[in-house]
Amino acid sequence: MTFDVVIPTSGRPSLRATLAGLAEGAGPSPGRVLVVDDRRHRRGRLPLGEPEPHVRVLEGPGRGPAAARNAGWRAARSEWVAFLDDDVVPQCGWRAGLERDLAGLDGRIGASQGRIEVPLPANRRPTDWERNTAGLEGARWATADMAYRRSALAAVGGFDERFRRAYREDADLALRLMDAGFELASGVRRTLHPVRPSARWVSLRLQAGNADDALMGALHGRHWRRRAGAPRGRLPRHVAVTAAALAAAAGAVAGRRLPALAATAAWLAGTSELAWARIAPGPRTREELLTMVASSALIPPYAVLQRAHGRARLRRLLREPGPRPEPPAAVMFDRDGTLVEDVPYNGDPGSVRPMPGARRALSRLRSAGIGMAVVSNQSGVARGLLDVRQVEAVNRRVEELLGPIGPWLWCPHAPAAGCGCRKPAPGLVLQAAEALGVEPARCAVVGDIGSDVDAARAAGARAVLVPTARTRPEEVAAAPETARDLESAVELLMGRE
Repeated sequence: MTFDVVIPTSGRPSLRATLAGLAEGAGPSPGRVLVVDDRRHRRGRLPLGEPEPHVRVLEGPGRGPAAARNAGWRAARSEWVAFLDDDVVPQCGWRAGLERDLAGLDGRIGASQGRIEVPLPANRRPTDWERNTAGLEGARWATADMAYRRSALAAVGGFDERFRRAYREDADLALRLMDAGFELASGVRRTLHPVRPSARWVSLRLQAGNADDALMGALHGRHWRRRAGAPRGRLPRHVAVTAAALAAAAGAVAGRRLPALAATAAWLAGTSELAWARIAPGPRTREELLTMVASSALIPPYAVLQRAHGRARLRRLLREPGPRPEPPAAVMFDRDGTLVEDVPYNGDPGSVRPMPGARRALSRLRSAGIGMAVVSNQSGVARGLLDVRQVEAVNRRVEELLGPIGPWLWCPHAPAAGCGCRKPAPGLVLQAAEALGVEPARCAVVGDIGSDVDAARAAGARAVLVPTARTRPEEVAAAPETARDLESAVELLMGRE
């Protein structure tokens, strides 16, 4: 298991503590720690402290945390990419905990979440802002501490950069990973998230997230909150309170005293309920009371305004390109049923018939400079139905018809042999990646049955299934990506489908 760490930063002084915590305790060292400097105006040096030799600073695009994280993971080369925020402190032994969390995860697991702990004051009740931050302890898939398999990120194109704030971009990515067939796991490593100092009106600033919720609904449907484990929120109440305020104003202008009084009473009741819900669990200091009362009057209309703003900009955002899968550095193909028609235990070169569009698909990859290989189970050798010379003769005929492909890796063993090369084991994929000089995480495997997909996932590679008549329905349902034919599979991998 290898991992890189990506830390996007806006230059906060807390970055120094993040890097120091990462270096403490036992555990394997990361391949690289990629600090993405995402300051719009890069004045002065980042607060790096005494960075380790493997810490590298990247210049971020300055378009928000989603774009900064994309810049980080695309520069990473390890099997796993662990994201940390620049205001968290990995606890002693975090690297050892990450190693335990990731050890033995099969290729279906695309991500592992750490445990976030928010220290609250022991001598008083927490403030509204402190309780808000403490909500991270129960948040699902928060990128304050989240490790992703690099091949999973590549398969879905990483973070959606249309989310400009550090809000909902993590839930969006989690839902897209699950839609692609990956599972997300929870780990045991621990990360401290101290409560940052905040401005008095921070609760108003947080209402900007309502605009991102509009984008989430457009991308993932009305039930996205249930799938993402996100609370329903108070927007329906905010709408009602805001409507009451507008009705009160309209009634007053029209001289309709009783309707105006009734609407005012409804507005006052709704505002009081919100204020008390925020005041009751808090310290109830004079400053906290004043802040809660004033902000509770402003939050409903501002939240509604932000949601309206989000809906108004949806058409423009949906016209912008969303995340696109990263083209692989190499593509590995199954032979029978994928490149050529499946003739059981074929040892006759004269029986080789290319699948429709196979030659054009391979030419497309060659012209793009993408490496290729073949990974094929040939148990007919172990069964005595073929010999090595026949397999190699058929392989040569495939290349005569389709052009040079690259290294040929094939397993001669029977299913009961328990070897590490026969698909769904990852051996052939790993050998092909080594022969091509490419990390498995930057490879893709194209095949026609579930064992091809499972071998890719076990190796940490991307998988595309091209179903045929012999592909079982459950294999199609379980595949992270499917294509109708070989040409479509290549276009999908190239980001053109």
